[in-house]
Amino acid sequence: MDALKPLGKLIAVGGNEDKGTYANPNPRRRKKYYLNFFELGILKRVVLESGKADPRIEVVTTASMIPEEVGAIYVSSFGMLNCLNVGVLDIRVPADTDQPEYLQRLAAADIIMFSGGDQSRLKEMFGGTRFLELLTTRYQQEPNFVIAGTSAGAMAMSQIMIRGGSVPEALMKGAVKMGTGLALIQNVVIDSHFVKRGRFGRLIEAVGLHPRLIGIGLGEDTGVLIREGNLIETIGSNLVIIIDGHNIRHNNTPGAAKGTALSIENMTMHVLAKGNVYDIRERKFFVDKRTHDEAFGPTAAAITTPAVS
Repeated sequence: MDALKPLGKLIAVGGNEDKGTYANPNPRRRKKYYLNFFELGILKRVVLESGKADPRIEVVTTASMIPEEVGAIYVSSFGMLNCLNVGVLDIRVPADTDQPEYLQRLAAADIIMFSGGDQSRLKEMFGGTRFLELLTTRYQQEPNFVIAGTSAGAMAMSQIMIRGGSVPEALMKGAVKMGTGLALIQNVVIDSHFVKRGRFGRLIEAVGLHPRLIGIGLGEDTGVLIREGNLIETIGSNLVIIIDGHNIRHNNTPGAAKGTALSIENMTMHVLAKGNVYDIRERKFFVDKRTHDEAFGPTAAAITTPAVS
């Protein structure tokens, strides 16, 4: 099997995805709360990509400092989509990952959802574990197996990961802190809460340090569906920013002293809205999946939503 073409799907979300407006309604403003967007939004897409009406979902709250509260929110939110087969994997120390119960639940799940929090904690807890090995194997080998992650859960999907960084010092060397993630995908680096928190500078530095990676900046309540480890479709209500350093000429980022202004020539940027498609391998933007289909023929059949069974 070609390791570059996993059969499963990744859904990386920028954070603050709409979990349903009736989760904590204000009684005095109840008439202004609607479920329409939520029912058409990211969490519904996560469910649809499994191909099942009521998939087995396991929420991993390890990255969060308030795992009980976060787990309860996701159980409630998926429940609003009539998904009642939802569990929470309360993994807090590396030894928990070897528990037979958790490994069995991972093996039986249709969807694994990583919550937000601290992405470095995900690497610390799961790196080199049987849990991560099984997760990766299922992602590589099983069609319609979905791994979703929001905020930290999205950022940790890549091999090279942004651990943090200062927005006020953006575009000065050292504003971004890099590390290693869960390595579910090799050829990208992901940042979250991107547009609202103005994280352009740290993603530019990350790509300047690793120009063979495609930088993906995820807006809030926005995500990307990645098929075959390569084909991106934008989902949600906001924007996705693509940073491509393959054509960089001058670049002082690798050798610059900390605090030095970055100097980069010919960095390429794309702005993707809902429905736009980006091909990582070809490094090309497409307005929608139809135009991608026209360019690549039958191979583009990978960008389809399965029928719900």
